[in-house]
Amino acid sequence: MDSSKKINIIVDLTKLLVTILVACGLVVIVVFATSSDPMNAFFSFFVGPFTSARRIGNIVEAACPLMFTALAVLMIFGAGLFSMITEGAFFFGTLGALLVACGLSLPVGLHPFVALVVAGIFGALAAFFPAVLKMKWNVSEVVTSLMLNNIIQFFVLYCISYYLRDMSSSSLQSVPMLKTVRLAVLIPGTRIHFGVFLALLSCIFVYILLYKTTFGMKLRITGDNKIFANYSGIKAPSVMLMAQIVAGILAGVGGGAELLGMYTRFKWTASPGYGWTGIAVALLAKNNPLLVPFAALFIGYLNVGASIMARSSDVSSEVVQLIQGIIIFMIAAEALFGKWKQKMIVEATKKEEQMKKEAANV
Repeated sequence: MDSSKKINIIVDLTKLLVTILVACGLVVIVVFATSSDPMNAFFSFFVGPFTSARRIGNIVEAACPLMFTALAVLMIFGAGLFSMITEGAFFFGTLGALLVACGLSLPVGLHPFVALVVAGIFGALAAFFPAVLKMKWNVSEVVTSLMLNNIIQFFVLYCISYYLRDMSSSSLQSVPMLKTVRLAVLIPGTRIHFGVFLALLSCIFVYILLYKTTFGMKLRITGDNKIFANYSGIKAPSVMLMAQIVAGILAGVGGGAELLGMYTRFKWTASPGYGWTGIAVALLAKNNPLLVPFAALFIGYLNVGASIMARSSDVSSEVVQLIQGIIIFMIAAEALFGKWKQKMIVEATKKEEQMKKEAANV
């Protein structure tokens, strides 16, 4: 490993460690400022998620959808785009899975597979429109994706309310899904389902796609410099289109897996926000697919800890939203440790030049 890669790893790990310490420090400040029993709140937040197998399972369950959305964000950002369609693609994917879960009667093994395939297709459709608008007419993908997220959310809720709603219930929820569509539980005593395994496989798939295939090389070149990609013969618009479609598939499958693994019917009254949180996970993982599971588990740990703290103390669970915002700001801040990184590069270069001179003299 050359010196530049070593320096990048050292700086990235240091930034990650400092970010986590600042996030935890923020929890301490908020708890001391708002709680009448801070020690109970600290214990609930930091230790509470590990006090039982069920709560540990909750961390893994919370990380599962975040892995899918983080991988989708990673694909989009890797192509040099800033589309926010992951949230909409995830939610639209749940509708696709629900249609199969309630409308088709299939064997046990085949039913969830078909539902997840349809969820992926719905997610790809959601990502397709802002991608095409960007490719054909250079319309800002940020604007179109944000607008489409709202359209998708209300369209899904409209479909649930008027076509799939359980009229015997006083709340907004769909009719029950068929039992044959449920994803199998992997660990008894928890709700860790087969979707977690799919999420881990997706991390490996995205890593291979990005770093072991020609398409991945083209995508990374396009993300680094679109103009250079065009001059080198890469059809950058097509690569960017495919990156968003793959991202939509990942997010859509994530929505389907979350629905089929964690619920017996559709119960959301709004988009769950996994797409937005996926941005924090992708940034925390430094856009490395193999680090996404660890980043997702960390955010899942924060969410579970905040939920336990809100139930057992007088501190609101919204503290996690503050933490996630701080994480995004710090990870995205390229200037953080920039001078230290530059100093290390200069020193390493001088050392290499000195070694070359000594070798030449010998």
